[in-house]
Amino acid sequence: METLAALEAGDRVALLVPGSADYLDVVIALLARGVFPVPLDPRLTVSERERVLEPIQPRLRITSSEQLSTLWDQTDPGERRALPLGRPMHVTSGTTGTPKGVFSGVLASADAAALVAEERDLWGFSSDDVNLVLSPLYHSAPLRFALGTLLAGGRVVGFDRTGRQPAFDPAAVTQTIVNERPTTMFCVPAHLQRLFAHWDDVGVPDLSSFRLVAHAGAACPPHLKRRLIDLFPHGTTWEFYGSTEGQFTACRSEEWLERPGTVGRARPGRRLTVDPDGQIWCTVPEHARFSYFGAPEKTAAAWRDTPEGPAFSVGDLGRLDDGWLYLDGRREDLVITGGVNVYPVEVESVLSAHPGVVEIAVHGRPDERWGQQVTATVVGTATADELAAFAREHLSPPKRPKQYVFVETLPRTLTGKILRRQLD
Repeated sequence: METLAALEAGDRVALLVPGSADYLDVVIALLARGVFPVPLDPRLTVSERERVLEPIQPRLRITSSEQLSTLWDQTDPGERRALPLGRPMHVTSGTTGTPKGVFSGVLASADAAALVAEERDLWGFSSDDVNLVLSPLYHSAPLRFALGTLLAGGRVVGFDRTGRQPAFDPAAVTQTIVNERPTTMFCVPAHLQRLFAHWDDVGVPDLSSFRLVAHAGAACPPHLKRRLIDLFPHGTTWEFYGSTEGQFTACRSEEWLERPGTVGRARPGRRLTVDPDGQIWCTVPEHARFSYFGAPEKTAAAWRDTPEGPAFSVGDLGRLDDGWLYLDGRREDLVITGGVNVYPVEVESVLSAHPGVVEIAVHGRPDERWGQQVTATVVGTATADELAAFAREHLSPPKRPKQYVFVETLPRTLTGKILRRQLD
């Protein structure tokens, strides 16, 4: 393994280990050097891992907690809470299913300070904060809330006795709320659903310590949203809309009550527009701009010039009403299950390699617990058990279809495009 001293500004370090307290520390220390951590799901199969990392070409791959500890031991104490010179490089597949690293580039000091200040000012991070982590830290939102807390001098909880992040468990989370008295929490609707079901059985803990509960990642059913508002202290609950590439809106729940269905207005320093096709565009300040690493043509397609400055889009559709954004639907082929983005074209590419598959179309079906469940509609001779076994070998858990439907033919347009909306 190369040493930390060998890394240069702009280098990438792939993090293929579970979240932990050390994980957060290493992310901050790397970014202070202008080195970009690439947080990835450690459950990725070998083929998935190589497909993601090939275009990114990381200088280091961290695949064990021992390697992570070694890297941390090599950091200079002055780097351990120093100003990050960019954002972690999260990977998104977009509508094409092709992995793309979202790259902020090494920021000048003023832009780096503005990046940290923007999150601190919006969410009010302070040294008094205790952030409860629920989602895996390889996701951008939980990592962003945890880093903002640490950089403000607060602390992060939700790890086990070894300092590692366990799988989400409502009983354990409830006990952490009782013991640690967290002040902030990011969650997805699936977390809320499981927590509320557990509290129905054991009782609601004292939630008075919370000053901020933010949710995103999937549409929140109105009944769930209203219960969130009822249970937590007044004025503490928020929703926001964003993507791996950037953040668009923030919305207090009280504003949602006045305008049911909205995901809020543009965050400070941003401007939203919707083009004639209904596609949402967001103008952002200099420190929030990005490129797709090593993919200038994809970067160019994501941005356009406006009178207010460059604006980006991730292809989502919506409408604006007096500045309030309402989503009309996310990208047609995107499945959001438990807050995790699953791109059908990627799953189709893997499962179509099974010899018993002639054609396959992957789509999302509504699911009370997860928002959507990944479903595969198949033409061929393979059985559901055979495909499930093949998926376990080649796909990480969120991408594995939960249901297989077998048909004679797939519905298509006259030009041959699969009609995913007819696959229900």
